[in-house]
Amino acid sequence: MQRVLIIAGSDPSGGAGIQADIKTVTCLSAYAMTAITALTVQNTLGVSDVLPIASEFVRAQIAACLGDIGADCIKTGMLGDETLIKVVAQELSQFSGVRVIDPVMVAKGGHNLLEPEAVGMFRSQLLPLADILTPNAPEAEVLTGLPLKSPEDMPHIAEALLKMGPKAVLLKGGHLEGSIVIDHLFWEGGDRRYESPRIETRNTHGTGCTLASAIAALKTPERDWPTTVFMARDYVMAGIFLSSGLGQGHGPLRHNWML
Repeated sequence: MQRVLIIAGSDPSGGAGIQADIKTVTCLSAYAMTAITALTVQNTLGVSDVLPIASEFVRAQIAACLGDIGADCIKTGMLGDETLIKVVAQELSQFSGVRVIDPVMVAKGGHNLLEPEAVGMFRSQLLPLADILTPNAPEAEVLTGLPLKSPEDMPHIAEALLKMGPKAVLLKGGHLEGSIVIDHLFWEGGDRRYESPRIETRNTHGTGCTLASAIAALKTPERDWPTTVFMARDYVMAGIFLSSGLGQGHGPLRHNWML
């Protein structure tokens, strides 16, 4: 069984963060463990408050999981500040498995989930440790300082990100305009473009967390990145298409659609 340790924040409404990560990893037949970095007050309408967890307590959670059960993959989500980024980078640098870095920066409602002054440390400390980085368009713009307004911008954005150290970059196009959603995977010496019809729905809460966790659950030594991303996108698209319309805002995906 693939063992996945998720280092991320909690969403009490269950659509994003740790809760979405656990659902995703479990539904894809892997084993989920967590190191919670923050408690949030949020629902489908947005985030109203955040309570950070002390960085050394996060480190202790990581050590408890790795020291006993171990992990094949670590996936990071909401990290919050420079102190926590430094701790997580230290732990990831000693980890020999797959590292999936999802740069969670801003919630759908606009609430900052990563302190602006921490972006530089995120860029310098975490990006070189990433086996795959999964930014959406706004996150890629923050990390590179370059505009990402159309799929045609993706190659030079990816080039800039790859120079920062990740082995692969999946640029997600859900925030871009158009009836076709284009995601583009890049790695040194290759790339693969994925296209799918845009699903007109308000139920997209937690799509980024879910996709990164699906990648973490599905990546095995026998499965390459293009195939892993293809399978993870299929899982997420079905979760969006079959969502139940819960909540008054951006509703959650149906993570258990395969059941």
